[in-house]
Amino acid sequence: MEKILEVKNLRKTFYKSRSLFPAVEDVSFHLMRGECLGLVGESGCGKSTTARLIAGLLEPDRGSVRLEGEEILGLKEKKKQAVYTKLQMVFQTPQDSFDPRWTLGDGIMESMRNRGMKKDQARERMYRLLEQVELDRSFGERYPHEVSGGECQRAAIARALAVDPRLVICDEATSALDVTVQAQIVELLKRLQKERKLSLLFICHDLALVQHMCQRVLVMYQGKIIEQGTPDEVIQHPREAYTRTLVDSVL
Repeated sequence: MEKILEVKNLRKTFYKSRSLFPAVEDVSFHLMRGECLGLVGESGCGKSTTARLIAGLLEPDRGSVRLEGEEILGLKEKKKQAVYTKLQMVFQTPQDSFDPRWTLGDGIMESMRNRGMKKDQARERMYRLLEQVELDRSFGERYPHEVSGGECQRAAIARALAVDPRLVICDEATSALDVTVQAQIVELLKRLQKERKLSLLFICHDLALVQHMCQRVLVMYQGKIIEQGTPDEVIQHPREAYTRTLVDSVL
């Protein structure tokens, strides 16, 4: 298998209490094509910052992010827009990621319309995407506040798939949902990954979900990757004290 994503020496600092705070410190890892890679750690460890750096939503202090072999940091805007169609994100709170003034269908169609697709074509594709995430076509006419969290997250997944990305970053995409809905969303992601041959970066704080979802897992602590391996290796034979704490929290 080939690497679809390669991250090297990624670093990001923020000002906190008049001093520099390293949110991400020399993070390096890779993701293979068709793989689901888990990134786990407690809140504030740098997981979401790492995701936003990869997705171009934040500028790093230094480092490299290569997508399908191409450096994607520091691109000019026109080239950046073209490259980032290959990479999409699904966020923790889907209602907040949709414009409340727009229907879910409008939100899903936005990226297609921005790329020149005619409205009728975009609408028909939007309906097909809703069906793929197991929502009735009628959800295209509903607003974010009119649906449940799980339903809105399914619509958010449909929106992410609208431009046929190679890589989808799921940033705590199940953590705001109840346990039953979490399981349903995980099964949906697994099915879509297989059908579409997607690569997934699955950011989560729940090792049990990662064990069910991912082929490999990275453990992040205080902005650094401190351990990695298959989920079974990390859970059954943790090397770091922090990883043992994570494991104990789900046993």
